[in-house]
Amino acid sequence: MKTLVTAIQKGGQGKTFATCHLAFDFQERGLRVAVIDLDTQANASFTLAAHQSGYLASQLFSGDTDGLRYWFGQRENNGIALIPADSSLANLDKMELPQAAASLRASVAALGEFFDVCLIDTAPSLGVAMTAAVLSADYMLSPVEMEAYSLQGMKKMVSVIGNLRKMNPKLRFLGMVPNKVDARKPRHVANLAMLQQAYPQLVLPFSIGARDSIAEALGEQMPVWKIKKTAARKATQEVRALGEYVFTKMEIAQ
Repeated sequence: MKTLVTAIQKGGQGKTFATCHLAFDFQERGLRVAVIDLDTQANASFTLAAHQSGYLASQLFSGDTDGLRYWFGQRENNGIALIPADSSLANLDKMELPQAAASLRASVAALGEFFDVCLIDTAPSLGVAMTAAVLSADYMLSPVEMEAYSLQGMKKMVSVIGNLRKMNPKLRFLGMVPNKVDARKPRHVANLAMLQQAYPQLVLPFSIGARDSIAEALGEQMPVWKIKKTAARKATQEVRALGEYVFTKMEIAQ
C-alpha cells in the first residue's frame, strides 16, 4: 500500500478537494482506497459520507492494531473506505509526538493488508496529527492558492518538509498544486509565476482553476465529473490530470 498525505499550514487551500477527488479517481481505477480524515472540521468526512467504514480516525492512535485488523477483516474493502474525523482528534495534541507517530505508522501498516492506497487529509496547522501523518506517509502533496498569505504558508511548509524528511527519509514530496487560479486576476498570474520561479522543481506542471463546479461537487458528495453542467468540463479535465499525475508518480500497483 502507498500512502499520500495532503498538507499545508494554511486553511482553505484545497486539501480536502484534492483528497476526495483522488479517492474518487483511484476508486474508478479499481483500487481499494482508505481515506483518513485527521481534520476536526471533517469536510472530507462529509463529502465521502457514503463510504463510511465505521472505524474512527482517533482509533488509529490507540495502538490497537489487532482491533483494526479484526474490524477491516470483517468487511468488504472494495472501493473507498472512509475513516472519518471524530471529536476525540482534538485530544491528539496532548499526546507526545513520538507515541502518536508510532501508533499511526503501525495502524497505516495494518491497513496495508486490506487496501492498495491510503489518502490522509490533515488540518491546516502543524500539530501532532499533521506531523504524525507526514511521518507515516510515502508521499505528500500541497495544494496552494495564488494569494499572498497562501504563498507564505507554502514557504513555511517547504521548510517543515525538509526537517520532517530527516525523520521520514522515505517521504517524497510530489509538489505544490496551484489551486483556484483565476487567470483574469493579474495578482494570481504574477503569484503563480513567482511560485514557479522560487520552486521550479516543486510546482506541478498544471493548475486547477477557480471553478464553482468543484465546490458544488464536494457539496453534492460526488466528483466534479459527475456534475452535469458545461462549466464542469474544464474542471473535469484539470482534476483528471491531477489524478493521472499523482497515480503515475506514486507508482501504485494494480
